[in-house]
Amino acid sequence: MKKPFIHEEFLLDTKAASKLFHTFAEHLPIIDYHCHLSPQEIAENRTFENMTQVWLSGDHYKWRAMRTCGVDEYYITGSASDWEKFEAWAMTVPKVLRNPLYHWTHLELKHPFGISNLLLDKKTARTIWNRCNAKLATPGFSTQSILRKMNVEVVCTTEDPTDSLQYHQVYSKSGNGKTKLVPAFRPDRAMAPEDGDEFVRYLGTLEEAASSEIKNFEGLIAAIRARHDYFHSHGCRLSDHGIETAYADGYTQAELDKVIKKARKGENLTRAEIGKFKSAMMYEFGVMDHEKGWVQQFHLGALRDTNARMKRLLGQDTGYDSIGDFELAGPLARFLDRLDSTDQLPRTILYNVNPRDNELMATMTGNFQDGKIPGKIQYGAAWWFLDQLDGMTKQLDALSYTGVLSQFVGMLTDSRSFLSYPRHEYFRRLLCRILGREIEQGLIPNDLKLVGGLVTDICYKNAKQYFPFA
Repeated sequence: MKKPFIHEEFLLDTKAASKLFHTFAEHLPIIDYHCHLSPQEIAENRTFENMTQVWLSGDHYKWRAMRTCGVDEYYITGSASDWEKFEAWAMTVPKVLRNPLYHWTHLELKHPFGISNLLLDKKTARTIWNRCNAKLATPGFSTQSILRKMNVEVVCTTEDPTDSLQYHQVYSKSGNGKTKLVPAFRPDRAMAPEDGDEFVRYLGTLEEAASSEIKNFEGLIAAIRARHDYFHSHGCRLSDHGIETAYADGYTQAELDKVIKKARKGENLTRAEIGKFKSAMMYEFGVMDHEKGWVQQFHLGALRDTNARMKRLLGQDTGYDSIGDFELAGPLARFLDRLDSTDQLPRTILYNVNPRDNELMATMTGNFQDGKIPGKIQYGAAWWFLDQLDGMTKQLDALSYTGVLSQFVGMLTDSRSFLSYPRHEYFRRLLCRILGREIEQGLIPNDLKLVGGLVTDICYKNAKQYFPFA
């Protein structure tokens, strides 16, 4: 009988790798400390009518591949039926060999749907559609059930400071969910005066949420702090920032007030003014996080929404982003040092999306460790375009060779899909593959207890200890 493509030893190409994965990694719970799942769908325990709703909606990874393979937008984000969209994806899958989407697609069909004997293509599309949809119709495939089935212990969703956290409260009060749901604070819009009218509208929304008037920079920080306090009272222990680079310019209070005044009047801001404003906001965010013992995360280097025509048609975050080439080292070092100089640097995770910056990031973390909190400054998991075999391998290598791998807090999904949790399995299999090969090459000891302990720490225990979840 032909072995399924996704089988028990997938990626595990040595006996040592197999033992490490099946003994130490396979059954560990998942702490998903950064994702974009909908808290409403979790709180309401949503069920999905079909695979397009749960698998394709909002997944710009798949959308990019479909466009590249000549699929019309009608079958991607347009008004085609759910079946037509699924069929279009199925016809695309055979064309993405060597893209991580091929592995993820078939891992996700196996877990949680149990389909390992079929490869998705035009011929198998209807069979897979029917089999998966039948399971989605059962209680075992509601959002909460999927999280439980995938052994997700904690999930951190990403929320704007103006969010009411209504659904986090509903979920918490229900007592039904077995997975801990935690909000993460994402204040990017509050530090983007270059967005013009959109920034001004956001200030109005923030004023309403914080019940305070924003006349100047001091008022803005007071409003942000009020929301920071609110999030903390609802279990938030992490912030997240998706920005091009770090900012650490000098500034005065008068200069910051001027930025807000000019933005409200619709006047153009200079690059220097924008940089000063962002620098001040980043510093204030860091101070707040340190005061409350939060973890701050920085996702750096993405060039977003590059296609103006499609942004007008579809909006933001629809698959028109790429790796950027922004300067990171100097600004990042100055930013971290600004907080560290007054002993106000919180636990920090740094992510890069440009692979040229791997060693830069890994070495930067060593500059600001404090000798008290293990792995206080983290080089974060391979992110976005890099969360694939080559990208994850290079991230693990850079961290291993220029930092300390044993303190790493491991993988995250950064996903909007409830079916993305096999990415943790993918990461764990790859980690065990790397370590298993090195055991058999004699590069690390053939001591499964020693190396297995490392695997367990990276895949679960380090995150468990690092994040101060209430």
